[in-house]
Order: sequence, then structure tokens, then C-alpha cells
Amino acid sequence: MGRVRLDLHVHSRYSPDSSLSLQAIAARVAALGLQGFALTDHNTVAGHAELVACRAQYPQLVLLPGIEVSTSDGHLLAYGISEVPPVGRPVDETIEWVRGHGGVAALSHPFRRSHGVGRALAEIARVHAIETVNGHNSPSANRKAAAVAVQRKLPTTGGGDVHELADLGVAYTEFGDDAANPEAVSRALTEGRMTAGGGSLPFPARARIEMRTMLLRVRRGLQPI
Repeated sequence: MGRVRLDLHVHSRYSPDSSLSLQAIAARVAALGLQGFALTDHNTVAGHAELVACRAQYPQLVLLPGIEVSTSDGHLLAYGISEVPPVGRPVDETIEWVRGHGGVAALSHPFRRSHGVGRALAEIARVHAIETVNGHNSPSANRKAAAVAVQRKLPTTGGGDVHELADLGVAYTEFGDDAANPEAVSRALTEGRMTAGGGSLPFPARARIEMRTMLLRVRRGLQPI
């Protein structure tokens, strides 16, 4: 039986910290041998219409609509919703909003020093899954997230946290071969039929990303995402 590998954490030009076009992302995903990706731009679903158009150009790929929401406690990934959840609210409130709108909620890099919800919330948040392999995380942060997922018996997801093409596929989520379209992927996510794979970037690459992130934040007037 084959497997379907998707990068479930991808940012495009609709995010303030990425300039990637959806066409460039899709072309690179196909070249890497991945079967698709989830578009998870920061606090916007503006790219979803273009994602639908992109499916016509790359019918062999599974292109899943998503979003990365900034809560008051840290970042949350949500899949299968077409609206932007309230931004800046407590993470538990945001999770309930996502669930109430038929979406799937996953904690995004919960042990990252910035933008992670931290251990206390990671151990109790009513999410469907935890992102345990984030391509921009340190190995230690990913291990801590994986330990909480094991402790809670929660499914795991992985994603490159893509802001540049080199990030694609560093981490991914693996599904069964029945996850052949966005609807099937959403069902698999809801039912927990997936596992995280891949790894984190080596330290030199993470250091470069940290520097890039800092410069972008200065350009935004030190406003966080």
C-alpha cells in the first residue's frame, strides 16, 4: 500500500514573511515527490481562491486549505475552514471556534520559544493533533512536542514551516493512500489517521532563519505575527 506525504505547514506571498507564489510551491512539491501541501498563511485565507485555481494546473497534487492563527497564547494550525478565526483570542477559545466551523485544529510548534503555546497548554488544549515535526524547530523542541503527543495519545503532524522553497518537505505528514483529495485528508486528520515525518533543519540553517525573521520583524515595525 502506498503512502501520501503532504507538507502541512506552508506560507505563501499572502503571509507577511513569505514571497512564494503558489505556482512555485506546487512545482517544487511535485519535483520533490511529495503529493501535496496545506496552505497555512498567517491569519488570512486570501490565498484559498488561488489554491483552487492551482489545482487545475496540478491535478495530481492534494492542495489543502488551511491557516495559521495567532492566538493570545501562541500559534494554532487549522485545516478545512474557509473563514479566518478571531485573531488574538485565547487558544482554547480559538480551538472551539475551529471545531465549531467543521475544521481540524493542531498546535503549531508548541515548544518554540516565540509563538508556541508552551507545555501547560500543550498538555490540555482540546486539539485534534500536535505538530511534532516542524522544519524550523530545534530537535529539542520537536522532541518535547512528540513527548506530549505520546503522553496524551494524540495524533501528530509535520510540516516544513515553509517560507522559502528550501523549506519544503523538510518535515511532512504521512497519510494512507486513500487520502487522495482535500476532503479525504480532512477526514483522516479528524480521525487521527496520520503521522509526522522528516526532521528539523541543522543549526546553521536555523540561525539564518532566525536572522531573516528578525529583519522582517524590524521592517514590520517590530510587530509580531
